[in-house]
Amino acid sequence: MIGYVTLGTNDLARAAVFYDAIAAELGVGRFMEFPTGIAWGRPGGAAGIAVMKPFDGNPASVGNGVMVALAAKDKAQVERLYQLALSLGGRDEGAPGPRGEGGFYAAYFRDPDGNKLNAFVANH
Repeated sequence: MIGYVTLGTNDLARAAVFYDAIAAELGVGRFMEFPTGIAWGRPGGAAGIAVMKPFDGNPASVGNGVMVALAAKDKAQVERLYQLALSLGGRDEGAPGPRGEGGFYAAYFRDPDGNKLNAFVANH
């Protein structure tokens, strides 16, 4: 049902470096670019992610309780995404590890603008 998720940024160039690297690790590239935003994903594939300067011209801000979850292929990719995010100016929100019961393995981090993301794999 979800086609893509958009997150706000106040520095599109910085966000592009961060999300280009995250998308490359996930095996996708940019599918849309314009002066105020960029989107990554695969047309016709799973949901994509975009970053944009807010349309109303006001500064981007982080939604409390909002998080974008990125589906990884395995635990190793969860760990790579987490380390990659931190190396690109992201902040830790929960190191890679099992969460709950049932094989859910995840890592939590924020992008340089403060948007919260999660990389996960579920082995159900």
